[in-house]
Amino acid sequence: MLNFSCFGAPEVHQGEPVSRITVRHVTRRYGDTAAVDDVSLDIADGDFLVLLGPSGCGKSTLLRMIAGLVAPSEGRVLVDDRDVTDTPARGRDLAMVFQSYALYPHLTVARNIGFPLRARRRPRAEIRTRVAEVARILDLSALLDRRPRELSGGQRQRVALGRALVRDPGAFLMDEPLSNLDAQLRTATRTEITELHRRLGRTFVYVTHDQVEAMTMATSVAVLNRGRLEQVGTPTQVYDTPASAFVAGFLGSPPMNLIPAEITSRDGQLHAVAPNVDVPLGIQAPADTSTGRDVLLGIRPEHLVADDDGGAEPEIRGTVRAVENLGSEEIAHCVLEGEAEIRVRAPRPAKIIAAEPVALRVRPEYTHLFDRESGRRLVWRPDQQTAVPAARVPVTT
Repeated sequence: MLNFSCFGAPEVHQGEPVSRITVRHVTRRYGDTAAVDDVSLDIADGDFLVLLGPSGCGKSTLLRMIAGLVAPSEGRVLVDDRDVTDTPARGRDLAMVFQSYALYPHLTVARNIGFPLRARRRPRAEIRTRVAEVARILDLSALLDRRPRELSGGQRQRVALGRALVRDPGAFLMDEPLSNLDAQLRTATRTEITELHRRLGRTFVYVTHDQVEAMTMATSVAVLNRGRLEQVGTPTQVYDTPASAFVAGFLGSPPMNLIPAEITSRDGQLHAVAPNVDVPLGIQAPADTSTGRDVLLGIRPEHLVADDDGGAEPEIRGTVRAVENLGSEEIAHCVLEGEAEIRVRAPRPAKIIAAEPVALRVRPEYTHLFDRESGRRLVWRPDQQTAVPAARVPVTT
């Protein structure tokens, strides 16, 4: 376990600028397939950017293009405004931590950590000093004479980090470094890497398909889907204001409920209407509003509330198919008319019973609308008196 309680200010790169990474319209094709398709990113100095998405979405390919391990088919990569598109990996001042850790099994921990400095023919005294310094930061001092086979998964992961850190790079690139750890160790190591980022003040670019890692570690998240960039923003922004139905359905456990619905006007207000669904959107409807637009109505499971006060007509009616007990909370799986299914997340006991009917409500500010055809987020423009698609990547609406 890393312990930073005894450390003060960062001991490496102190007072010096860190790397700013810019990706401009980068594409990588393999035959007719675009693994990464016209992606642009600005990664600020000291940012912790997580590239998030399902397997095969292009996030690792994008990271490897930043690292210089894969050449882009189109576009440019810049580090501190210097075009490094054609610069080999060793000339980019970027350190890579691989999913497999890529440690040399025949070398000790000390020699594994010091390998990048030996490759650069640094003096032996300097190598010993730097290895000792990094080992102290990562709590590896007692393990320097061991070999990788004698280490736990978490210890090997720290050695891989140490080998990157010893170079004193401007930025760290990490390709799913926690995927080989068990759940408990993964949770602890998340905290350690986050604390390491805070103390070093470096730029981190981190690839994962695990949304928990993204939400807990990142200062900004870039969500990718089929090689395209869906949205960039803080964890709060991409969760609270998803730019597309894909982002809404990918983030969250359970993810956002997406209900096919139509926009109608009633009593001067816009409603999202579907079988057994009539949800007011909190938007005043002009007299000439057209109705019948097909949308996806998005509602987070934690924003649905059981209506048990017997008051006004409930907004959503369904039947509870199953209830999962998660200890402090419950998740109810509810079926609406037809094949639509929604989930409700509530503190336990939620007073929602399997095989029983349920009536639900949601506050208008917790509703989201997406275009049913394109999946893009819809925002209401009072000046146009209509709902229009938001831009592909920006998070603001």
